[in-house]
Amino acid sequence: MSGTRPRTGSRTRSRSRTAVLAMAAAGAVALSGCGSGTQTVGTAPPKQKDPFEQRAEQIVRDWPKVSPVSGRKDTMLPLTGADRPRNTAVRELTVTVGHGACDAKYGVHTHESKDLVVVAGWSKKKNQNGMCTSQLVTDKVEITLKSPLDDRELVDAATGKQLLKG
Repeated sequence: MSGTRPRTGSRTRSRSRTAVLAMAAAGAVALSGCGSGTQTVGTAPPKQKDPFEQRAEQIVRDWPKVSPVSGRKDTMLPLTGADRPRNTAVRELTVTVGHGACDAKYGVHTHESKDLVVVAGWSKKKNQNGMCTSQLVTDKVEITLKSPLDDRELVDAATGKQLLKG
């Protein structure tokens, strides 16, 4: 054996320095977008739109060429009617909701746009440990709009039909 050893120390230091510089450059590139004006910080993830909101936005976009939804959905029940208000300057309207006789809760969704007020009934079923018949019950529900009805149309989200014209 000869007394010469390969010089691994300087090659190792060179490789380590190259790796550190590469990681630093990659980190700088990754961090370059941080703090830009387009970023926001929130405490909750964005809320996903429920089926009623999606349907209401579709009706507003496609009105008056709207088809009814298929099948019965407890989140979007058709309304059986709406009472004509005394005048169109009102914000309170009464609609008739059809729901099951054994439903624990029921109500009305509303979505307002410049030209339309889209509404639909909803219901929550009871825990059916006992027997329950499939009867349709109707109840009147008063809704309060954010702004007066004026000349907007009241549209049923489930059927796509006009219930009232302001």
